[in-house]
Amino acid sequence: MAKKKTVTPSGSLHIGAAYIRVSTDGQMDLSPESQLDSILDYAKSHNIVIPREYIFMESEGRSGKKAENRPQFQRMIATAKTRPKPFDCILVWKFSRFARNQDESTFYKGMLRKKLSIDVISISEPVLDGMYGRLIEMIIEWQDEFYSYNLAQDVTRGMKTKAENGGYQCRPPLGYRIPYHKATPEIVPEEAKIVQMIFDKYVNEKMSIYALTRYLNSLGLKTSHGKPFEKRSLEYILQNPSYAGMVRWNRTCNETNEIKDKSEWIVTQGHHPAIISQELFDQAVKRYESEYRRKNAKPSEVTRHWLSGLLKCSCCGRTLSSCARHRKNQEDSYSFQCYGYLKGKCTANHYVPEKTIVPAVLNALREVLECGTVNYEIKNVVKSEDTHELETLKNLLQKLETKEKRARDAYMDGIDTIDEYRQNKLLLQKERESLEASVAQLSQSRMESASQEADQTKRILDNIRSVIDILESDSFTMVQKNIALKSIVDKIVFNRDNMHIDIYYYLTEIS
Repeated sequence: MAKKKTVTPSGSLHIGAAYIRVSTDGQMDLSPESQLDSILDYAKSHNIVIPREYIFMESEGRSGKKAENRPQFQRMIATAKTRPKPFDCILVWKFSRFARNQDESTFYKGMLRKKLSIDVISISEPVLDGMYGRLIEMIIEWQDEFYSYNLAQDVTRGMKTKAENGGYQCRPPLGYRIPYHKATPEIVPEEAKIVQMIFDKYVNEKMSIYALTRYLNSLGLKTSHGKPFEKRSLEYILQNPSYAGMVRWNRTCNETNEIKDKSEWIVTQGHHPAIISQELFDQAVKRYESEYRRKNAKPSEVTRHWLSGLLKCSCCGRTLSSCARHRKNQEDSYSFQCYGYLKGKCTANHYVPEKTIVPAVLNALREVLECGTVNYEIKNVVKSEDTHELETLKNLLQKLETKEKRARDAYMDGIDTIDEYRQNKLLLQKERESLEASVAQLSQSRMESASQEADQTKRILDNIRSVIDILESDSFTMVQKNIALKSIVDKIVFNRDNMHIDIYYYLTEIS
């Protein structure tokens, strides 16, 4: 008659290890402490000693599908491989706690049993010795994997149905919070102002992601994780339809985090309130997709000329790429060439040096002012409902008062020295001056905007005059000049055959 599988002959004492993991799929399961108690009781009755250093307990939420995602499991296997052999067996509450993937289970059990002479024993699923016992063990493992797979399919179907019905089932982004478990996300007013500001500046003010990142960090604003903004955090915000009241599900693959084809996404109307309009969100996505740059590409602000992105080839319509030549102890010199020509997609050579194209553009701008007439296009943009940018700056000033009070209290309580207090006070004063200057500039800008004359031609001529002043000044960076020119010019078509340029102006109207 076959015997139940044991690890030690009667009366002998062996060293064992305990591996403990709680299921992540909602299956009825013992707590980690209960599993450990059961394993220790089993070990005591079978003459097995389990030292404290050989108790391997995963933190809750670790799935059994992949061993690589379980640090304590990996540490246990690494310990088992040391010499001399540290323990004779590994005790688990159930085989499913060891692994839910039969391929991995077979691999690790085979390695432990054949190479290291270490058995894996389920204290609640005793099996017989010999090949018949091995067969029973494989059947148990197959049942565990089938249960896991079947449950995963049920969970996926449930999540898909919930997404199709507009249910929210992920971590809320900046601007939202979930007040209690399974509740509909609600707006966090202070964070929502930041989100509205981001979309407004990106869509209406044409600020780049790189420049917008630096601007937000200069104001001391933080992400939903309480960290400074990065390019990727802004890209996530600008592409997230949650802000327009939508729900998006199944966008990425869980295993690789790669973005799936759009045909596999589920995007439906959600039940949570929107922070921005659908039209504003669509314009943000349209701009982002048109300007998408490959991963790790250098931001254009780092090296671009103030004409970058505006010069177009008269033959194929593609942008003329800028190339900077750096010379020691000399200013950088630029040249431009059709991107399509560089890639072999355009037959027309449109090479032009900076010293030729810059005077041509400046002369064309001056000629418009002299004539007093200009052809332009009216561009209507969707203004965010209320960016609350001014209110955000004022809130930061109020928080600064709290910082100043804390600095004074630290000095009065003897925590900081007089020199430390002076240094802190100086830093806070500089921060205050910067914020007050931003508030004044924004207030002035709004007053000027409200008092603008209705004459559109005069307005665009005034804008052109201001841009010329910026382009000819040494007080502005290449980036600032580029932004200024893009505020009035849509594109500049260059024809190398006759060395002629056509400038396409536009005037922005807020709707």
